[in-house]
Amino acid sequence: MEEVAVLAVIFGTFFGIFYLFFSTRNKERLALIEKGVDAKIFMQGERRKGASSFAKVFILNIALLLIGIGIGIAVGSILYNTFELQEEVFAACILISAGSALLVGFNLTKKMDKE
Repeated sequence: MEEVAVLAVIFGTFFGIFYLFFSTRNKERLALIEKGVDAKIFMQGERRKGASSFAKVFILNIALLLIGIGIGIAVGSILYNTFELQEEVFAACILISAGSALLVGFNLTKKMDKE
């Protein structure tokens, strides 16, 4: 029973966020149209941001995250077998390398945005 409640809360949260986002955006656009603002301003923002740039950033970050996790597993395995450390070394290496990979992805994304 608790699982159902947790799932309901999770899906309700996502639904609420999307509902608020789209209803607020719709209300803002309707208010601008009522004031007589040209509708081209809605298209300029979408064209400037572009879906392809979001896809590039998303794929870059996911790829770097997976590379970081792989490096973390490899380093953790080497440390575990070489120095006979406890198994917790795997989790530490994975988290450190994944965080480093996301930091690199963030810096690369900032460079892409400047260009």
